[in-house]
Amino acid sequence: MKLKFTKMHGLGNDFVVLDGVRQLIALTADQLRYLGDRHFGVGCDQILLVETTEHPEADFRYRIFNSDGGEVEQCGNGARCFVRFVHDQGLTEKSEIRVETLSGIIRPRLETDGSVTVDMGVPVFAPEKIPFLSEADELVQPLMIGGEEIAITAVSMGNPHAVQIVADIDTAPVASQGPLIESHPRFPHRANAGFMQIAGRQAIRLRVYERGAGETLSCGTGACAAVVSGVARGLLDSPVRVTMHGGDLKIAWNGEGTTVLMNGPAVTVFSGEIEI
Repeated sequence: MKLKFTKMHGLGNDFVVLDGVRQLIALTADQLRYLGDRHFGVGCDQILLVETTEHPEADFRYRIFNSDGGEVEQCGNGARCFVRFVHDQGLTEKSEIRVETLSGIIRPRLETDGSVTVDMGVPVFAPEKIPFLSEADELVQPLMIGGEEIAITAVSMGNPHAVQIVADIDTAPVASQGPLIESHPRFPHRANAGFMQIAGRQAIRLRVYERGAGETLSCGTGACAAVVSGVARGLLDSPVRVTMHGGDLKIAWNGEGTTVLMNGPAVTVFSGEIEI
C-alpha cells in the first residue's frame, strides 16, 4: 500500500501527518512503528491522523500515535501542525477550527503572523482524573524514584504529566529518571516527565521525557503542564515564555477553572509517499 504523508514539526517535535479524510487509513501498530522509525521509515516523534468527525461541535477528528505505535490522548505541538495542515491542504478555509480528540475538543487558530494559538482546555489536578494514585489532594506530591524521593506536581492537559523543579535543565537527570517516572505504578496510564528550571516570574526552561517517545526537542502539553504547575504554586506569572531545546512557546493561564492558551510555530518540512 502506498501512503501519502506530510512531515511537519513544532519546535523540533516532529510528526508524520496523514490525511484520513481523502484516503482510507487503518494502520497496525507494526505499521505505525515502521512509519516512526528514523532508520527504516519516515521518522518522527508522533504520527498524526486527520479524520472526519461525527461530533456535532467539531470540524475534524484528531488521532495521535506515538512512535512506539500506541495511541495517546493529546499532543500540543501536533495540534498546531494539525490546523496548519488542514488549512494548507484545502480541507478547510477556516483560520480557527474545533477538533475532536480523545480528551475532548481543542481549538487551534492560525494567527496573521503565521504562528498558531491553541486553546488547550482546562488543566486537571484531581489525582483520580489524571490519573495519579494518591491519598492526598496536594499540588506538590512526593514520588519515590530509584530509591530517591522527588517532589512533583501531577497534572493532566488531556494527558498525564509529572512536573518537577530542577536547578539546571542541562544537568537534570532526564535520561535516568524520565523512564522511571513514565512507567511509575502511581501513573496507571503512564506519564510525561517534565524537568522545569525557573528563569524568572515569566520565563522557564524545560525538558520533557515523553510517554512512548522518549525525550523530545519540545513538548506542547508539557510546556502547558509546567506553566500551570508553576502558576498554581505561586512561582510564575502568566504569560510565561517556555524555552526548550527546539525553541520557545508562549503559555498563558489565568488560574483555576480557566483554559490554557499555547502559542508557537508550525512548520511543514516536506510531503511524500511511502510503501507500507
